[in-house]
Amino acid sequence: MYSLVQHKYLPSSFHHKIFISRPISGRASEYCSTTTKHRPNAKLVVGPKAAVVQTVQTVQPQLKVVITTDRPKDNDPSLQSTWPHRAWVIAGCTTLIISLGESLKGAVDMHMLMEPIFAGWIGYILADLGSGVYHWGIDNYGDGSTPFFGSQIEAFQGHHKWPWTITRRQFSNNLHALARAITFSVLPINLLCHDPVVQSFVGVFAGCIMFSQQFHAWAHGTKSRLPPAVVALQEAGVLVSRSQHSAHHRPPYNNNYCIVSGLWNEFLDKNKVFEAMEMVVYFKLGVRPRSWSEPESEWMEEIDMAS
Repeated sequence: MYSLVQHKYLPSSFHHKIFISRPISGRASEYCSTTTKHRPNAKLVVGPKAAVVQTVQTVQPQLKVVITTDRPKDNDPSLQSTWPHRAWVIAGCTTLIISLGESLKGAVDMHMLMEPIFAGWIGYILADLGSGVYHWGIDNYGDGSTPFFGSQIEAFQGHHKWPWTITRRQFSNNLHALARAITFSVLPINLLCHDPVVQSFVGVFAGCIMFSQQFHAWAHGTKSRLPPAVVALQEAGVLVSRSQHSAHHRPPYNNNYCIVSGLWNEFLDKNKVFEAMEMVVYFKLGVRPRSWSEPESEWMEEIDMAS
């Protein structure tokens, strides 16, 4: 007969149970049943007379912190605003003021109120959709060498790896690229069109697109550090909320693309609109989106350990 000898250091609450069957050809076979509770590892020694359970010290896994040399620093020049950045933001804001001014002047002169307001509301709604389509495109297609959009693609890839840097990027640095695009696209409309309805739509749509990166930065901020008015607008759904946008930064990184108000996110994700668009692009051009593959290391978020 084989007997079970309990080691004197084995805790009385140890949950491993060992059942010894009859010996076959001079050897014993064993079956171990264990609970999921954490206990010290056990080592089974089978001898001719007894099976002795000896405890082995468990080595707790250590948290591995990887320090990268290419992570942006707080004083990184790439996060600072320059005078050209500020000049482009001023130019973009000027074109927006002209559009809204034209709309207001035309509405007063033509004694219309509801039409420009409705047009502005439509501009706000479509700006959120536009931000989502653009965000989806640069997240999934192209690289740093892509004409016109290469720098934006690289910036958004870096944003996935270090999302907290957007909260440390200075205002004009964050907006200057969109401000430059708005200046070139809106200024001709200001010069050629004076319809208050069109100007209202253009002013609100372009304004939301230009400032979407600031709304995006606020979505990465902490509630205690944001202005109360911004928190109120986020909680009211006027601006994209922190909780909604945080879902975009979790694998598989293929949802919640809209960054103005986030109004379209639920509809687009629930109806798999972007997945359908990806299928169209694949069958027409043979190009696979990044969301179909396992996220690369460049998209894995690295936690800010500086603070």
